[in-house]
Amino acid sequence: MMLAVGLMTVTAMNAQDRALGFRFGGGIDLGGEITYQQYLSDQNRLEADLGFFNNSGIAVTGIYQWVWALDELGDGFAWYAGVGAGLRLHEDGMGAGINGQVGIEYSLPSAPLQFSLDTRPGWYFGSGNPGDFGLALSIRYLF
Repeated sequence: MMLAVGLMTVTAMNAQDRALGFRFGGGIDLGGEITYQQYLSDQNRLEADLGFFNNSGIAVTGIYQWVWALDELGDGFAWYAGVGAGLRLHEDGMGAGINGQVGIEYSLPSAPLQFSLDTRPGWYFGSGNPGDFGLALSIRYLF
């Protein structure tokens, strides 16, 4: 037990340049996603998501994000915006498109956890619904 607490403390104190977790959201892709973030700097990162949505399909999305600290809200708050692309495979066929993303996040100062709320509007070409818009909640482990 003491070893686990010590390991978590050391992990939280070190620079964390990756995050892995789950994104639960609305829009066309109502369902869940496995989400991974790779920080390129304090202000930039890449996010890759593998989603499973309600009409028996999967989605892969990649977003380049810019991140800005929200120090006026307190330590650990930030907001972000990004642009990227996605691919959907579902029972009606395949679609590819472009996405935007904007959200707010909170990283716990005392533990390697991050919580975020965002929207990722997109426009898809191919089969299925061309537009997408909805809110999502993400929970990630920072390492």
